[in-house]
Amino acid sequence: MASRWWRWRRGCSWRPAARSPEPGSPGLAGQPGPRAAADACSQVRSRGACLIPYFNLVKHLTSACPNIYSISRFHHTTPDSKTHSGEKYTDPFKLGWRDLKGLYEDIRKELLISTSELKEMSEYYFDGKGKAFRPIIVALMARACNIHHNNSRHVQASQRTIALIAEMIHTASLVHDDVIDDASSRRGKHTVNKIWGEKKAVLAGDLILSAASIALARIGNTTVISILTQVIEDLVRGEFLQLGSKENENERFAHYLEKTFKKTASLIANSCKAVSVLGCPDPVVHEIAYQYGKNIGIAFQLIDDVLDFTSCSDQMGKPTSADLKLGLATGPVLFACQQFPEMNAMIMRRFSLPGDVDRARQYVLQSDGVQQTTYLAQQYCHEAVREISKLRPSPERDALIQLSEIVLTRDK
Repeated sequence: MASRWWRWRRGCSWRPAARSPEPGSPGLAGQPGPRAAADACSQVRSRGACLIPYFNLVKHLTSACPNIYSISRFHHTTPDSKTHSGEKYTDPFKLGWRDLKGLYEDIRKELLISTSELKEMSEYYFDGKGKAFRPIIVALMARACNIHHNNSRHVQASQRTIALIAEMIHTASLVHDDVIDDASSRRGKHTVNKIWGEKKAVLAGDLILSAASIALARIGNTTVISILTQVIEDLVRGEFLQLGSKENENERFAHYLEKTFKKTASLIANSCKAVSVLGCPDPVVHEIAYQYGKNIGIAFQLIDDVLDFTSCSDQMGKPTSADLKLGLATGPVLFACQQFPEMNAMIMRRFSLPGDVDRARQYVLQSDGVQQTTYLAQQYCHEAVREISKLRPSPERDALIQLSEIVLTRDK
């Protein structure tokens, strides 16, 4: 067994899995390697993969060929800036905003509040300065699914409403998260809880959620209502997962990925699925939309966890090393722990002793934890691209492919 692992690790380039795993497990997909390497990997999958502890499997896959997927090589646009459909390629954000003009004004209209203070609190983050990453994906997915189904280039009003609802749910979760984390800054300015206090901030988050629920009910589609209600349940369960920790390192990594899905990827996955349900009756398309959103959402959070170690506060709009200060062991920490086992004790006490945060940060930067986490994010993006490529070619489909690269190369 040991000799087999050694031969595999020396030359492996891991090939795509036939199907993306369920939420919380990686959509590990890559480019085919040499014939011998592929045979070796096939042996591992067929004979030994089920016997390898989960974290170690991820570790072996990411450490075997650390240089195979450099970010500069992860590029999916077609030559001459043309889409597969032959139309001129447009920047994904510009393309998405075509259907989102007046997004924040429309959200503020949903927040029909008579009390001036509550109104100011609820509208605080809807100032147009956010990335609007989730509404952009939802709008692009709506068009991509509509074109795939019947070549319709019209976005339904209900599909656009899903984009608004996604941003409202996301923002409400930020307001609540900042209360739980006692955060002082968000998007380069003071948080709601620091300005108005924790109690009022909780109520403001609740009000945004209630407004989103009313907008969702107006759509009148019970399937879509059920899909997006799942998001709110996942957000709560994800927050509970974040409050806990696992002593066993294999369970710890699976715990981290499940938390990442529930807190970040579920909203993107289910919003994408919701607009596909509204635009196309084919369950296969619904699954494609869901899988794209799931994989791109997990990759987004993995890169966010990397930026917590590699970016400065000015770029991020919030303090860096914030996760360590909150006692959270994210991907870079969990990978670094494999090289520096003394971090296990710090993880279990949630970096609570003086000097723990600084020492853990140094361990991460001295290890390959950042590179391993980035590599894992690339695998999720590859799976997202594999899924969305099943749709009929369109500018919107190619924009969703391009977004996977933007996720990997962003610096804030």
